[in-house]
Amino acid sequence: MPTPQQQFLLRAAAAARVAGHLYPDFAACEAALESGWGHSQLAVEANNLFGQKQAHPPLDGTETLSLPTREFLHGAWVSVQANWVKFSDWESCFRERMSLLRSLARAWPNYRRALAAETGEQFIAEVSRTWSTDPARAGKVLSVYDAHRAIFEDPELPGREVASQAEPAAPTPPSSAPPPASSPAPSPASSSSPA
Repeated sequence: MPTPQQQFLLRAAAAARVAGHLYPDFAACEAALESGWGHSQLAVEANNLFGQKQAHPPLDGTETLSLPTREFLHGAWVSVQANWVKFSDWESCFRERMSLLRSLARAWPNYRRALAAETGEQFIAEVSRTWSTDPARAGKVLSVYDAHRAIFEDPELPGREVASQAEPAAPTPPSSAPPPASSPAPSPASSSSPA
């Protein structure tokens, strides 16, 4: 029987796969880190697993949730109030995340490199350069992956068959929406989930 953390990773990887997210197993590990294994207020109330801030104007078909968060700015952790995207489900969260990365790739070379990455590790290293203000984010995500690698490789683990059989959705065309204007850092996500 999978542990609660394994269940989270399998569910998140399946949602990422259905949404057409690159490297869904690694994306599930990102979601685990960003959402406190799905227990953050943002994940519970808004299905927002990546700390994705709301665009201005808000993304079509979404609501906004305003919550405090911590950002690593100018060498120190500070508390700020932020507006977050409220998604209808996890698949929508992963789908919009990919759309945002494609849109931001025009202005941010690290996102361009992430989308062209040949491995999940390269994807995480490049995305983490700007996705979060936490300078240790990539290492933290890769630690989650390394600690749980077996569940992504074990076809016999209950729940894995769902994750491995999910068909990816067709890629979403790049969005023309600009990055969030009020973000205090050049990232669409916070360094940690809202309090």
